[in-house]
Amino acid sequence: MIRPAFLSALLLTAATSCSRAEDHVKPAALAGSWYPADRAELSALLDRFFSQVKSTPKGVDIGAIVSPHAGLAFSGPVAAYGFKAAQARKVSTVVILAPSHHFSSAGASIWPDGAFLTPLGRVEVDAELAQKLTESDPRFGFRSDVFAGGPGQPENSVETQLPFIQKAFPGAKIVPIIVGFPADLDVLRSLARALAGALAGRDDVLVDVSVDQSHFHPETEARAIDARGLKAISEMDFDRFWAGHARGEMEVDGFHTVAAAMLYAQAAGYAKAKVLRHATSADLSGDRSRVVGYASIMFYRTHKPKDRGVAPLSPAQRSRLLTIARSTVEAFVKTGRAPEVAESDRRLNGEEGAFVTLQKHGRLRGCIGNILGRGPLYKTVRAMAVAAAAEDPRFSPVSADELKDIDIEISVLSKPRAVKSADEVVLGRHGVIVRRGFAGGVFLPQVATETKWSKERFLSELCAQKAGLPEDCWKDPGTTLEVFTAEVFGEKEAGPGR
Repeated sequence: MIRPAFLSALLLTAATSCSRAEDHVKPAALAGSWYPADRAELSALLDRFFSQVKSTPKGVDIGAIVSPHAGLAFSGPVAAYGFKAAQARKVSTVVILAPSHHFSSAGASIWPDGAFLTPLGRVEVDAELAQKLTESDPRFGFRSDVFAGGPGQPENSVETQLPFIQKAFPGAKIVPIIVGFPADLDVLRSLARALAGALAGRDDVLVDVSVDQSHFHPETEARAIDARGLKAISEMDFDRFWAGHARGEMEVDGFHTVAAAMLYAQAAGYAKAKVLRHATSADLSGDRSRVVGYASIMFYRTHKPKDRGVAPLSPAQRSRLLTIARSTVEAFVKTGRAPEVAESDRRLNGEEGAFVTLQKHGRLRGCIGNILGRGPLYKTVRAMAVAAAAEDPRFSPVSADELKDIDIEISVLSKPRAVKSADEVVLGRHGVIVRRGFAGGVFLPQVATETKWSKERFLSELCAQKAGLPEDCWKDPGTTLEVFTAEVFGEKEAGPGR
C-alpha cells in the first residue's frame, strides 16, 4: 500500500541525462526473495499456477488486466487467472501500469529502452511505443530511481509482473510505466488518452495494471473493503470508484493506476470488466488477523471492431496523391483552374473516400472531404484539394502569397459502418459521423489524438460544433453514429482542428 511515511519528494519531468540504451538494463532485484532465483524452479512454479486456473473466459477480446504484485507464493495463483485469460490474444507488447511504493511524484515515469532481467532471461523494452507515450505529455518522463525503489526496499510493482509476461507471452516486449501519486486526475486522463491513441489499430498490445487490494485488515473486513472496490470496477463506474477512495471506503493499493486503466478501457472500446479471481494472503498463510487482498480482473469487449479497412497505400502511392494535391492547390489558387491529371495506378483508380487538409504554420487553413468518394481516389483528392483551398466556409480562399506556407495532409478513409452505441467508438482509431434528421457532422480519427479530448468531449464537440445539434445528442437513441478508419499522411506533421 502507498503510505506517506515511506514517501520522499520527487518531480518527474521529461528532462533526463544523456545515456545509452544499453545503460537502461535493470537487473532482477527480487529474485531469491519475492520469487525463486533459480530459472527451472521459477518456471515450474509458474507452470503450476497456470495449471491451477480452473477456467478461462471464451469469446472475449481482452485489452487490459489487473494483476496483484505481492510475493509470487502469495499472489501468483491469483495473477495467473488474468494472464492465462489474455493468452487468447496474440500479444507482442505489454504496457505495465504500476504505482510507486517509495516516491511521491507528479506525472508518470516511462522506462525508455533497453531491457529488464529476470531468472527467465531478458525482457526487451518496446522503445518506439515508450517514446510515443513519453512525447504525448511533458509530464511524462523517465527517472530510474523511481523504478529502483528505496534503500533496502526494491520496487516490486513492475518486476513481479515480468515472470508472468515471460511465461504467458514468450518474446513479448514491455513498456513499464510508474504512475505518479498523489493521484492527479488530469494526468490520468492524459495517460489514458495517450494509450488509446498510441494503441489504436493495434490488437497485439495488452495493458497490465499491477496492484494489490486492501492491506492489513482482519480478513472479514478486508473482504468487505475489497468487494466495494471490485464492484465499482466490474460495473465500470469510474465516479464511484474515484469517490470511494476519496472517502476511504475502498482501498486498492495503487488505485490511481486502476483509474487510468478504466479511463483507457472506456476510450479504447473495452467497456466491460469482470473479476476473474479474488483471494487474500490468509488462503496461504492461515493468518486471518492481518491480510492482503489480491484480485485478477479483465477489461474486455465481446467482439473486436468490425472495421474493414483496405490495404495501406505504398510510399509511391502516397507520394503521388500528395503531388496531385499540391499541384492542384497551387494551380487553382494562381489560375482559378484545376490541372488535368491522368493516373494508371489501379489502386488510385479505385473508389475511396478522402479528406484533404491544409495547414499554415501548424494551424488549420482548410479541410474538406468526401466520406464515400465519387469516382477514382486520385480524382477525389484532386477535387477535395480545390475545395479545401477555396470552399471551406470557415476560411477565406487561400491566396497565392500563402502557398509557400501551406502544408498538405491527406486522409484516405475506409467505408463507414453504423455502431449501436458510443461504447464501440475507439478514440484515435475511429473517425465518427453523427446524424440526426437532416443534420450531420464528421470528425476525422486524428482529432481525438490531437485535441486530447475524452470520448465524451469528442462526441459532444462533434454534435455541437460540426452538426449544430445539442451536445448530448450522441446519447439519444434517435441519433445515428457511424465510424470509419483513416490512413493519414502528409507533407508535414499536422496540427489540431479538423
